[in-house]
Formats: sequence, C-alpha cells, structure tokens
Amino acid sequence: MLIAQVTDIHLGFEPGNPAEFNRQRLDQVLQALIDGPNRPDLLLATGDLTENGDADSYARLAEAFDRCPFPVWPCMGNHDDRANFSAQFPQVPQQDGFIHYVIPLQGRRIIMLDTLEPGRHGGAFCEARAAWLRARLDEDSETPTLIVMHHPPVEVGIEWMNTDPREPWVERFAATIGTRAQVQAILCGHIHRAIAAPWNGTTVAICSSSAPQLGLDLRSIDPETPDGRPMIIADAPAFALHRWTEQGIVSHFETAGDHTTLARFDGGMQPIVKMIMGERPD
Repeated sequence: MLIAQVTDIHLGFEPGNPAEFNRQRLDQVLQALIDGPNRPDLLLATGDLTENGDADSYARLAEAFDRCPFPVWPCMGNHDDRANFSAQFPQVPQQDGFIHYVIPLQGRRIIMLDTLEPGRHGGAFCEARAAWLRARLDEDSETPTLIVMHHPPVEVGIEWMNTDPREPWVERFAATIGTRAQVQAILCGHIHRAIAAPWNGTTVAICSSSAPQLGLDLRSIDPETPDGRPMIIADAPAFALHRWTEQGIVSHFETAGDHTTLARFDGGMQPIVKMIMGERPD
C-alpha cells in the first residue's frame, strides 16, 4: 500500500486570491501525485489546511482535492476551524465535537486524530480525546495501525517551534499509546520540515509542507533579541510517500516540480541495474 501525505497547505494566506502562491504549490503536489510514477492508494492531508479557517478557503481546498482520483482524508491543525471545515467536508467523520475517526483498510487501520485547541498554536489532547483513542486501540490490538495527527509529540530542535515533552497533552498522549505493538508509526505535520525521530517505542515521521518551509537553524533563539536568521524559506513544495508493507512503514520525502535528470534507465544504465539486482537472492 502506498500512502501519500500533504500537510500545512495554508490556503487563504492571500485572502480573495484563488491563484495564490500556496494554491499553486498545492496544485504542484497534486499534479505530481496524479501524473507521476507513484500514484498513491490514498492521500492524508495532515492539518493547517487553511490559513484562517474561513469557509471560502475550505471551498477552494475541496475544489483542489476534487481532481484527485484517490480518496483524500484530512485532519485538523491549529490554523483550522472545525465548523467551517465540516460544512465543506460533511463526509469526514466527527464525534463529540472532534474530527477524529478510523480509516479501515484491508489488514490495516489508520487512526486520524484531532489535536486542535482554538487559540493555541501548539497541540492539544484532552481526556475526552484520550478516552476515544484508548477505546479504538483496545478494540483491535492485532491489526497494524498508523496514527495520524497534525502536531508532533517530539522535540525537533528548532527551538521556536519545539514541542516540549513535558507538555500535559504530550504526557497524556504517551500514556494513551503506552507500548501498544500495533502502532507502527505516527505521521505528523506542523513543523514545515521533513523529520523522522524515535518516540515511545515507535517512529514519528514529520512531513514537510506544501506551503513555504521553515529554515533549518538549530541554534538557541532569544525571543527578546531578533537576530536576522532566516525563518521562512520557499524551497519546492513537499510531500511524503509512505510505503506500508508487512515489514512496516518506509517513508520517502519528495518535492514537486521539475527535477534535473542526470541518468535514465536506458542501454547505458542496464548493466548496472542488472549487476545490482543480480546480487540479491532469488
């Protein structure tokens, strides 16, 4: 199974402009997924779908996703608005006021979580959400499971965007997951960079954004002293492809747009390909 991920789309950053920069970048990602060699079985859109959570931006998002020949499953980020989202995407399940749900697949499950707390930039995971997740994990302890959420529970080293592992929501989430063997990975967004890290006995894979990304600067930052460091950069729009096999999940991070090709599989490359593949056991 091949699962694509796009995150931190931030449609509506330029209100009233249907051809805004972030829409162009999203379209590049969707074009790569639809027309490229790695068309996925489904697409996960992992939060910050819009910039301001307004109805018009969700309408434009639905328009963009309508061209996808594969199902698209979204979750909430800190820039989103549940009511406006649900009005435009009524087919996406919700329960008790949260946009969280299970995607059943053949021999696998994906659990989509809602880590939005209005007015807060960082994540949230209250006891009501913990009880819901605990019940979902308890009801099936055997099926390989992927957890999808916007906010990563790990500290990534970019100080101004870090998640502090002592935050109550992280501690509650960790206690809810425990050491459940069926959880094979946790997919997140929010950081606008591609990052992978071990966490709580599993792996957290963070997809970079289709919208502009964060500059990579791991130095400490003093919020009282602006130092001119690059904060937001506009590298090519990014996405992830997660290959889910019986051995687990392998994540690839890719960018959309043109890539300079230095070699193709032709007669010149054929001997190298045959040699490398010939070394493997039959």
